[in-house]
Amino acid sequence: MGTNIPNIVVFASGSGTNAENIINWSENRKTYRVKAVFCNRTDAYVLTRAERHGIPSWTFSARDFKADTLIYKGRQTSLTETLAGLSTDYIVLAGFLLKVPDYLLAAYPERILNIHPALLPSYGGKGMYGDHVHRAVIAAGEKESGITIHLADNQYDHGRILYQAKCQVTPEDTPETLFAKVHELEKAYPHVIEDYVYGRI
Repeated sequence: MGTNIPNIVVFASGSGTNAENIINWSENRKTYRVKAVFCNRTDAYVLTRAERHGIPSWTFSARDFKADTLIYKGRQTSLTETLAGLSTDYIVLAGFLLKVPDYLLAAYPERILNIHPALLPSYGGKGMYGDHVHRAVIAAGEKESGITIHLADNQYDHGRILYQAKCQVTPEDTPETLFAKVHELEKAYPHVIEDYVYGRI
């Protein structure tokens, strides 16, 4: 693919299974390059996954993220400067729980992707993540759920939808079993990222 491979940076808050799927895809397909992982929790397992793949990582507090501040090796810099220094083309949110600030949306218009564990526009918004989503879907008696991959904007779980996939919800489902069904669908994320950055969707 030469040197024009898009650079992506992954933002995550937790275990990082989606982040690792994206990293593995990038290593195997070499159609985009994961330059770094950014995280708002110093104890998140995604940082271990990144280290295992030799990918640099940065952490920040919610307050610093909102203020475009980053402390790195004792020196204060800005998140946008750091992303520019990494030649970031796209930002991919993979289980990232903070709202994307306006300065980041302005710096990367139409270039921030997010994945949500439900069929938006239903079951989105502040506080709707992980088991909260699956419990709400089951409580409402829905017959199906799934995933939505979309562009981030200045509202939670909003923005142009790029891809959706569905799974059945049965009366026997628990939040745990529904999580497993939805998690299986999330394996499409690395492929959808590739399709988007190459203009196929």
